[in-house]
Amino acid sequence: MSEDKIVIEEGRVLPAIALRGLTVFPNMMVHFDVAREISMKALEYAMDQGEEIFLITQKQLGVEQPGRDDLWDMGTVCSVRQLLRLPDNNVRVMMEGHYRARLLELNQTRPYLTATVRTVDQISVNGADSPRAEAVIRQTYDLFGRYGEMSDRFSPELILHVFTNRDAGYIADYIAQNIPIRTEDKQTVLEELHPVRRLEKMNRILARELQVLTMAQDLDGKIRDHMNQAQREYYLREQMKVIQSELGEGGDDEIEEYRQKIQKAKLPSEVQEKLEKELRRLEKQPFGSAEAAVSRNYLDVCLELPWTKKTKERLNVEAARKILDADHYGLTKVKERILEFLAVKQLAPQLRGQILCLYGPPGVGKTSIAASIARATNRKMARVSLGGIHDEAEIRGHRKTYIGAMPGRIITAISRAGTANPLILLDEIDKLGADQRSDPASALLEVLDSEQNSTFRDHFLELPFDLSDVMFITTANDLSTVPRPLLDRMEVIELSSYTDEEKVQIAKRHLLPRQLKRHGLKASQLRISDSVLREIINGYTRESGVRLLERQLGKLCRKAAMTLVSDEEVKRVTVTVDALEDLLGVRRYHPEKLSRTALVGVVNGLAWTQVGGELLEVEVNVMPGSGKIEPTGNLGKVMEESCHAAVSYIRAHAQQLGVDPEFYKNRDIHIHFPEAATPKDGPSAGIAITTAIVSALTGAKVRCGIAMTGEVTLRGRVLAIGGLKEKTMAAFRNGIHTVIIPAENEPDLKEIDQTVRAGLRFVPVEQADQVLAEALDYSESEIKPQWGADMAGMGTALPQGSALRQ
Repeated sequence: MSEDKIVIEEGRVLPAIALRGLTVFPNMMVHFDVAREISMKALEYAMDQGEEIFLITQKQLGVEQPGRDDLWDMGTVCSVRQLLRLPDNNVRVMMEGHYRARLLELNQTRPYLTATVRTVDQISVNGADSPRAEAVIRQTYDLFGRYGEMSDRFSPELILHVFTNRDAGYIADYIAQNIPIRTEDKQTVLEELHPVRRLEKMNRILARELQVLTMAQDLDGKIRDHMNQAQREYYLREQMKVIQSELGEGGDDEIEEYRQKIQKAKLPSEVQEKLEKELRRLEKQPFGSAEAAVSRNYLDVCLELPWTKKTKERLNVEAARKILDADHYGLTKVKERILEFLAVKQLAPQLRGQILCLYGPPGVGKTSIAASIARATNRKMARVSLGGIHDEAEIRGHRKTYIGAMPGRIITAISRAGTANPLILLDEIDKLGADQRSDPASALLEVLDSEQNSTFRDHFLELPFDLSDVMFITTANDLSTVPRPLLDRMEVIELSSYTDEEKVQIAKRHLLPRQLKRHGLKASQLRISDSVLREIINGYTRESGVRLLERQLGKLCRKAAMTLVSDEEVKRVTVTVDALEDLLGVRRYHPEKLSRTALVGVVNGLAWTQVGGELLEVEVNVMPGSGKIEPTGNLGKVMEESCHAAVSYIRAHAQQLGVDPEFYKNRDIHIHFPEAATPKDGPSAGIAITTAIVSALTGAKVRCGIAMTGEVTLRGRVLAIGGLKEKTMAAFRNGIHTVIIPAENEPDLKEIDQTVRAGLRFVPVEQADQVLAEALDYSESEIKPQWGADMAGMGTALPQGSALRQ
């Protein structure tokens, strides 16, 4: 085959249009829209002058004002066949390509492009019907036929037009003009002047396009296998993801973002391996699938956890002491124990596993103590409320595959704190529930066990999380409901009820300043004396803590604010005792009215309640009857048993006590506890019940100003009781001067408030007859006990205020 014979003309200047994403070939009819002003002016000039126009393709679509370097070298000289103006000021034009031309120079860019071009095109090629040309044309028929079968974009007429043509150059131009291939490929075909070589290049492009179409169909099949009807709207996104997977590319931005977070988090090796495995699983999931949502949620939760982030712990005992003293008044034993804990940590930082349980009635400052400890040790604090939890999953979390799964409360608290060594307050641990399916207290056993919690596994995480650096503090109101194995893991620190004097100091130092600030008042604008505070405590609150007291102080602040705002002449409000009824209403609680005369069958007992100590009267009436015992007053089972135990003791010692030995046959005994609406239970009223029954049976009066507490056995032994601090406070508040207590409780007197110890006379006893000798006055009774009047000395009284000196 001979070389091309090419006619080369001298350059000529023509108006030009730079095409974006379009290439025009000779002998082809094309139509396209024109929007750029310079292109429309070029069209107008060509139409007006009847000249041909040069169409050349831009290299980059985004260039608005193309220069010479932005254009390819080869274009097509065309003539305008039809021009249609559109409503949006654009123009739709039909062009017919005539011959190839090479761009020599871009002459002007305004008001339209003009170019100097030179025609370059073959006029004849020898050997066009050679065997090689025939082979190339046949190859083209085969490739284009298969391309037409795989593509649904061509009409049969287009394929037929190719098959009926024998001109190699025209076939190449026609196919390149009508199939969607890259602009660079079309330009390659346009710039090739040899017709057979041009068709060979077209065949290579067709072969590559066939491979792309085959792969696209394979990918399309894979995607359709993974998609159901509800996911059809995600088809394009899935196609892109599968293509990226087939090409071995890195995936989308979300996957890369997760990967970078995992690398930057400095995670333990086991955790990092688990998260990377989960990330690989996420990469393979279809977009929008339920499994992908589970994986994203899991990765988000794990990456938010502070696996290695810790705050620097402060173990300065003196600094901690200042913080505790500033935040809380009193609570000496509690503060000492906490400071001891910090001192040990300072000497042995590696020591772990000391878990504190703050036990006491509501409102005594358990939660605020925990907050002070967190501040003193420079730890973040997170509170977990355990009240009413019945499900173990609340502690350990749910499996991540469940709908709405989330970590347990322990892991959630650590995530909320943002450090791996926070102080976690497990509030109301005694309110944990349980059912037949699960027991959350059992799940807490691992959390609060220093030997196990270094590898605590939450069901959601499925990874070990080290809880050994976490400081756990629990709170409880009633230890009897805390499971024994759980209680064994904690060191219990009791916060007893505040005394009246402690409440006064707390109100002055903490409650009143806080309420003044909250209500926008200055200290000089509201004056409340100590006597007023004591009246509020005794007459308007009955609690172990100070919550109700703070509410009453808040009420006074509101009244003061109203007065100051209403009358501008008032600069300061002073609250007096007489004004309390006008400000707070009628006094709610009144002191017990103690009898000033000795009575038969009436004894003052002492009781412990959640709000402190109370004076509990025991009344006994003896009537002719058949020996029936009738305890009343909303009593619990233990208290009823104490009544029967007292009667049995008296029957066994009737002769010694001067009681009719047949009283259990011919007397009915009614034992009553006033305030019957209030439930009562416990064994500590045993000696009071015994004393009241003996008094009623013998007619001996009970001495005035005496109160007592203690459990009595069938043999008459007096056993130790609890709540002595609160009970003695109640006796002191109600004007009692002598308190009979079990001898075993004598060491507990050291913990009683100094004012109370100085104001009461304590009589420790071991036997019930000592109680009777101290409490009963037989001087006016016709019946005398066998021991006579000297027996009063058996219960040796401590000198008044002596407990203060011990």
